[in-house]
Amino acid sequence: MDSLHTENLIIGAGPAGLAMAGQLRRAGRPFLLLEQSQQVANAWRNHYDRLHLHTIKATSHLPFKPFPAHFPQYIPRQMLVDYYDEYQREMDIQPQFGQEVVAIRRAEGGGWTAATAQGRVYTAERVILCTGFNRLMQIPTWPGQEGYRGSIEHSRSYKNGRPYVNQTVLVVGMGNTGAEIALDLVEAGARPSISLRGPINIIPRDVLGRPTQQTAMLLAKLPTRVGDAIGILVRKLTVGDLSRYGIATPALPPAAQLRTLGQTPVIDLGTVAHIKAGRIQIVPAIEQFKEESLLFADGQTRQFDHVILATGYHTGVGELVENGRQLLNPLGHPAHWRGTGEHAGLYLLGYDAYSTGGLLHSIRLQSAEIAAEIGGEKKK
Repeated sequence: MDSLHTENLIIGAGPAGLAMAGQLRRAGRPFLLLEQSQQVANAWRNHYDRLHLHTIKATSHLPFKPFPAHFPQYIPRQMLVDYYDEYQREMDIQPQFGQEVVAIRRAEGGGWTAATAQGRVYTAERVILCTGFNRLMQIPTWPGQEGYRGSIEHSRSYKNGRPYVNQTVLVVGMGNTGAEIALDLVEAGARPSISLRGPINIIPRDVLGRPTQQTAMLLAKLPTRVGDAIGILVRKLTVGDLSRYGIATPALPPAAQLRTLGQTPVIDLGTVAHIKAGRIQIVPAIEQFKEESLLFADGQTRQFDHVILATGYHTGVGELVENGRQLLNPLGHPAHWRGTGEHAGLYLLGYDAYSTGGLLHSIRLQSAEIAAEIGGEKKK
C-alpha cells in the first residue's frame, strides 16, 4: 500500500472539510484533504433541484468569506455550490479526490492512520473527520417489499417532480426533506401522500417577514422554560392544531426537540397549506407491501405508483473509527467535536445538530476552535 504522512488529515470536502481547510490555510498549518468523490461539496451538487438553505445567509457562510450582499436570504443549492467552488479556489484548497477512507485507527507510536478503499494509507498526528450526518442512507425494509411492482427509491436520488406528473407518490417520513419533496411533487402535478409514524413539530420559515431562525436564536438566550413557552405559543398561532389532518403535535417544544434530540423541526415552506387543502394526504406508518398496494397501520390498503424514502441518514462514525462507538452519545451522534482518551488527536466537525444557529453556523465556530487548539499544540 502507498503511504503518505501529514500533520493534519481532513477527511471529507463538504462544507465542514472546506471550513477546516480554510482555517488551517489561513493559519499556515500543513494539511491534506481527502474526498471520496471527484469534487468538493459533492452532496450539495446532488441534492434535489429546488433545495435552498433553511438557515439565513448571515449564519451560514464559511470562515473568512461572508456571502455577498446580493445573495438572497435563503441561498439556493446551485448558488451555494458555486460559492463552495469559489472558496476552494480562493483558499487554494487542493483535495486528493477519489480517496474513500474506510478505516481510521490509532497508529503504533501515536498519531493516526487512515486507510482508503483505493489502497492508500495516510498517517497523521491529527485527523479531522468531516464526513457529515448524511454519509450513509437509512433504508428501512418491510414485509413483502421485494414483490412490490411500483418503484422504491431513497430521497437521495430524487431530483424534481417532473417524472411523477399525474402519478401517486408516497413519501415516507416528514422531516424537512420529506416535507419539501411532497411540496415539490404537488407543485409538479403529482398526487403525493406522506406516511407518518408519530407526532412532529412544524414551524414556519418566516413569521411576519422575520426569519424564525433569528427568533429562535434570541429565545435561546432566555431561560429554557421561558423560551420554550414562547416557542409553543408561536407554533400554536402560526401552524395550529393539525390533528384533523393526521398530524399530531408532540409534547416537546420545537426548541427542546433541537436542544435535546438534535432533530430540527420541520421548516414549513408551504407543505402545510397543501395538506389543509387536501392536495397532500397524510397516512399512517406502513405495515406491509403488496404487489400493487401498501397496507398501513390503520388497516387501510392504498395504491401508489412510487415510494420515496425520506428516511434520513446516519454518520457511520461508530464503524469508520476504531472503537468509534465510544465517541457517540445515546442518540448515535458524535458527543463532542474533540476526541479524548484513546481518541485524543481526533476531531469531529459538522456533527453539531443541537444549535439554533444551524449546522453551518456551528461548523464555522467549531472549525475556529479546532484550529486554535491545533495552533496551541504546536507551541507546547
